[in-house]
Amino acid sequence: MRRLMRELGLRACQPRPWRPITTEGTEHRLPDLVGRDFGADAPGRKLVGDITYIQTGEGWLYLATWIDCYSKMVVGWSMADHFRTSLICSALDMAASNIELIDECVIHSDRGSNYTSYEFAKKLADLGFRQSVGRTGVCWDNAMAESFFGALKNEWIHRLTFATRDEARSAVVQYIEGFYNRRRIHSGISYMTPLEAHDDYMTRQQAA
Repeated sequence: MRRLMRELGLRACQPRPWRPITTEGTEHRLPDLVGRDFGADAPGRKLVGDITYIQTGEGWLYLATWIDCYSKMVVGWSMADHFRTSLICSALDMAASNIELIDECVIHSDRGSNYTSYEFAKKLADLGFRQSVGRTGVCWDNAMAESFFGALKNEWIHRLTFATRDEARSAVVQYIEGFYNRRRIHSGISYMTPLEAHDDYMTRQQAA
């Protein structure tokens, strides 16, 4: 084959080596402040976040969430037809309005480009929060966020079909606010619902 190609004046086209999209830069290494410890001693100390996508007849609907590690409650969420950095920032704004986030609250995610962007880093710095990321390509480092999306899809989304993004939005809100936060019990919080765990902590603090 090589001889024939030489005779015909042809040269093989070598593909470029594959490189992963998510990489660790040498000049800006972000720490993992969680270390797979998804517990917290109080609400608003540690949040984990991620993005997933939902298929509709109009195209993908992207969902970003932030979950409080103490109560397991989805405290912030945002949906859009894109997954730009503004999506995760909007979800974080909701989280900050729903519960009190302490100074230097740990905000943990994977190393997706949105989470490692300058825009997101600046937002966290402006709010006084600490950024934390798992290792590249290691889903267990953000297992709590991944677990929520697994529950959302297995218990709800995969059982439904959405003609429009609005239909999908309504279904997601119904699951998060109508079921997951208020009715779904968790063994990790003494078989309470996330809202019960949060309210129980606040009640005990007020009584102390």
